[in-house]
Amino acid sequence: MLRFVSLPRQTPDKRAPELRREDFEEIYQGFQERQAEAQASRCSQCGVPFCTSGCPLGNHIPDWLRLAAEGDLREAWEMSAATSNMPEVCGRICPQDRLCEGSCVIEQSGHGTVTIGAVEQYITDNAWKNGWIKPIKPKRERPQSVGIIGAGPAGLSAADQLRHLGYKVTVYDRYDRAGGLMIYGIPSFKLEKDVVARRVQRLIDSGVTFVQNADVGGALPFAEVREKHDAVLIATGVYKARDLSVPGVGNNGVVSALDYLTASNRKGLGDRVPAFDEGYMNAKGKRVVVVGGGDTAMDCVRTAIRQDATSVTCLYRRDRENMPGSAREVLNAEEEGIEFRWLSNPKLLLGEPEALSGVRVAKMRLGAPDQSGRQSPEEVPGEEVDLDADLVIKALGFSPEDLPGAFGEPDLALTRWGTIKADPSSFETSLPGVFGAGDIVRGASLVVWAIHDGRKAAAGIHDYLRRGELPHGTNTVGKQLEEYDPRAYEPVAAK
Repeated sequence: MLRFVSLPRQTPDKRAPELRREDFEEIYQGFQERQAEAQASRCSQCGVPFCTSGCPLGNHIPDWLRLAAEGDLREAWEMSAATSNMPEVCGRICPQDRLCEGSCVIEQSGHGTVTIGAVEQYITDNAWKNGWIKPIKPKRERPQSVGIIGAGPAGLSAADQLRHLGYKVTVYDRYDRAGGLMIYGIPSFKLEKDVVARRVQRLIDSGVTFVQNADVGGALPFAEVREKHDAVLIATGVYKARDLSVPGVGNNGVVSALDYLTASNRKGLGDRVPAFDEGYMNAKGKRVVVVGGGDTAMDCVRTAIRQDATSVTCLYRRDRENMPGSAREVLNAEEEGIEFRWLSNPKLLLGEPEALSGVRVAKMRLGAPDQSGRQSPEEVPGEEVDLDADLVIKALGFSPEDLPGAFGEPDLALTRWGTIKADPSSFETSLPGVFGAGDIVRGASLVVWAIHDGRKAAAGIHDYLRRGELPHGTNTVGKQLEEYDPRAYEPVAAK
């Protein structure tokens, strides 16, 4: 260990931009065994591991780095799996530069961070390859059952935890495949679908029941789901796209990011997608403008370039330093030929209702900081430019849907942002025996936070079922939860 003084940081090899923009395969080649061991050996084995505190799951990173460096890959995988239900997913799509790697001590000392994410991916991919990951066999079977609404990362991680504890678990999902945004929202060049599918299959082999195309709150009443199970977890995510507030937003050629990405992913999965085949959700031959600065925007621009768009431009109203998306993803996009216009904001969409022709873009500057300390963008008067565009993709984030209305549960308490109000320790909602986890509780966030929440909600459900049904109103949900701070949550101890 401590080889960071003599061994430089190395990331997995990337395929050349001109090759990878021709397909949707993952762009990183992944570490080979000796590469993984060498990069793991750069860890300084800090007495206070800031990488662990920088990880929402509290992963024991220095421990499994040491084991990987010593070649003990099975124990490294066991250590990694003790705190994470999908290490190979997090290793691929977590913004490590903002989390564990950004907190690495040797990064702060100028030696370059340990490539934690790539080693994490290698350890678990190797475990799958060697057959170490088996179906779950609980030590005891419990009589109670739990219904989970939503088969995204929060729901799947909760199902994993609860099945380990011996509960009967049924997962209801609106889509025809389990995985949520990991299947339909994240492109395959970041996360190939078989990586998610094998996790789902393991749960099926473990006795978890999946009910696909389940319209909970519609054809399947929420009350019916509650009646079937001893506890229910709501892990639906947030899917309501935030809209642009500019004239012309209703023109043909303006689409939401999730609709666009879902069409592309479905096409890649072999589905029949009329909106794609007819060109509406297809960037081929088009001048594309993506509005937004998060990871979803990066997914859209990089998808469009792979669909043979004539040009792809990303508009973001702040500068590069204030961009919320992963710096790694921005760099990958630039390598693939995407143009970024910083401090730019759409002011008007040009053309007729039946045919978009362009975007009028206002130049922005950063003004006084807001309450959070972040500088607010403001328009520079008189400085505008018109960009040609045949397709505008709105990647401005997501908001919660009206669950109390859909579920027929007016007593399901919400925060002022429309997310479900849940106890920060148990994740129980205002409805006894009903829990919430993931984006529907914290708002649109990262997959790793959804996994964290699913694990913690599973622990809350376990405690609830062990102590018996609570009388209505005895949980601790209160007004203070509106000031929800994810940093206040402690990682869940491994069971």
